[in-house]
Amino acid sequence: MSDAPKKTGWLSRLTEGLSRSSKQMTEQVVSVFAKTPLDQAMLDSLEEMLIEADLGPQAAGRITEAFGKARFGREASEAEVKEALAEAVAAELVGRQGTFDALSGPRPYVVLFVGVNGSGKTTTLGKIAADLTGRGAKVLVVAGDTFRAAAVEQLKIWADRAGADFISRPTGSDAAGLAFDACAKARAEGYDVVLIDTAGRLQNKSALMDELLKVVRVLKKVDPEAPHETLLVLDATVGRNALAQENIFGNMAGVTGIVMTKLDGTARGGVLVPVAQASDAPIKLIGVGEGIEDLQPFDARAFSRTLVGLAAA
Repeated sequence: MSDAPKKTGWLSRLTEGLSRSSKQMTEQVVSVFAKTPLDQAMLDSLEEMLIEADLGPQAAGRITEAFGKARFGREASEAEVKEALAEAVAAELVGRQGTFDALSGPRPYVVLFVGVNGSGKTTTLGKIAADLTGRGAKVLVVAGDTFRAAAVEQLKIWADRAGADFISRPTGSDAAGLAFDACAKARAEGYDVVLIDTAGRLQNKSALMDELLKVVRVLKKVDPEAPHETLLVLDATVGRNALAQENIFGNMAGVTGIVMTKLDGTARGGVLVPVAQASDAPIKLIGVGEGIEDLQPFDARAFSRTLVGLAAA
């Protein structure tokens, strides 16, 4: 992910993926603010636009205030409006950016994936598996959502595509027992990384969390430090419902990083901002498409610039 051609390709996909969000935001903002002296009524309009883009009332208020300090009482070009807005959004994300590197820690490095069904959890796990095997890692994929046969089948397809090994149990089996067996196997057979999918049924939140906590407890019997990473996968297309999901999982599951998926499927990609601020865990990865290369490390500055229609640089 570090070479220049790959980075250039990712930035173009980021631009394309966030196009719906950036178009909605910049068309409204630029049409109102460019080449017009900024007054309080326009600032109030800006705050409403940012809230509509799902940035949240607190962030919208702070961004509007920062924007006003930079531009109040004078005219600005379209480029200046976008630059000022990008800087204000980036300021909201300072310190909310994290790093995911499963090959820099202990072996086997155990990663737990949590989130509601449909969030892109299984696909995200598959993409990460493909990236790791592509870098020479020995990876074990664990189908811990033992209640959904379709999820197991989908994950098996991803594991095969990635060239990763795969372990599952019959539908309805104990997920914690499977996780224990998988990690014991990984230690015995010299795996580098273990990627564990989990169930995401919110119909009974207490049962779901009990199951997740049980998985964590049994992992610690194999390795007291496991899981080494717990990634919460959130779907940007659900808008501010992602905040509620972050609250549920973040408070209970020991989340260490957030993955925001499907940013290409929404006009309200700004929801990443309030999610980042609400969570104790940083944003580590974002997804803007179905391909393996469409999941990449989160870059706060590139995201902010792209969100307002500027080149990520």
